[in-house]
Amino acid sequence: MDFLTLFLLYLCSVLAVAALLCLCSGRQDSFLTRSVTRASQVLSLVIPSQLQRVTQRALHRLFHTRSCLFVVLHVALQAAVFGEYTWEVFVYCWELQFHLLLLLLPYLLLAANLGCFLLCSRANPGTVTKSNAASLAKVYAYDGVLFQRGLVCPTCTLEKPARSKHCSKDLRFLSNRGSVCRTCVHRFDHHCVWVNNCIGAGNAGVFLLYLLSLTATAGAVAAVTAALLLHVLLLSNALHGTYLDGQGQEQPVGIPLLVQHLFLTFPRIVFMLGFVILLTLVLGGYCSFSLYLALTNQTTNEWCKSRRFGGSPHVPSQPHDRPLVYKNIYSKGIWRNLKEIFNPPTVLERKKKT
Repeated sequence: MDFLTLFLLYLCSVLAVAALLCLCSGRQDSFLTRSVTRASQVLSLVIPSQLQRVTQRALHRLFHTRSCLFVVLHVALQAAVFGEYTWEVFVYCWELQFHLLLLLLPYLLLAANLGCFLLCSRANPGTVTKSNAASLAKVYAYDGVLFQRGLVCPTCTLEKPARSKHCSKDLRFLSNRGSVCRTCVHRFDHHCVWVNNCIGAGNAGVFLLYLLSLTATAGAVAAVTAALLLHVLLLSNALHGTYLDGQGQEQPVGIPLLVQHLFLTFPRIVFMLGFVILLTLVLGGYCSFSLYLALTNQTTNEWCKSRRFGGSPHVPSQPHDRPLVYKNIYSKGIWRNLKEIFNPPTVLERKKKT
């Protein structure tokens, strides 16, 4: 009972933190932002300044530079999960005569995910340069709210096309394809540390497939592992077992006792199952959010900006006596929006005059 209680508390706390981050991520003056700011101010009074500088440098290097650290962590986690799956789960399932295709399904999904990962990390997300800035400015119309004509990026010294944003990630690792960060990215979505690349018009479709395949991979591993443990319980007839409580009375075996029994018998398998279930839930939520953005033709950057816009009710191009209302002018319907993710437009589509 102690193990199950602690695991459920851990699972609920992680999911609660993830949900809180999602709810507050787009608000500048959110409760989470204020709490973090106040906590950092209090800690700065008791933590030595030298330690603060070291911590700030470490955080800056982790989250504001292009580093392979998260890529290595990504590969290490996949290797650990599939190592345990191959070493124990696959062997036990094979002995129990599970269907071969069911056992190979996680490997097939893993191969597809690694392919999408390589394509997404190596692709040019849509870097805005002097040679293509003029043509990219004609792809999307300026909505006059989030994106205004005539704005120049102070770093790139180029006029920013609509739906573009400057990625300030510091480029530490150069590749043959040149720099992708510290530049403006066309149809900028976000910078993903897990693929070590920006997500923009050039790789948004592959990134969506990467998320879908990663979620499906975690779900397949969790399903096969859960099927194995359930099969073991059925073979051992533990579901219909009994035990003697503290008063010496016979009681039917409940789910907490069964989970403890499985954890004591297969500790690594149960721990891996808990991890992949949690991963499936988190990835499933993020995948659903990404699908929503794709179907409505929005980017993460635009979604966050539109939520924060309550703090800036006016822009210079509009009268101050008229409240500014944001409207997504880029949505063309579900199927055309989805098609645009995988085949981004190259010219501005204008409605025919009637």
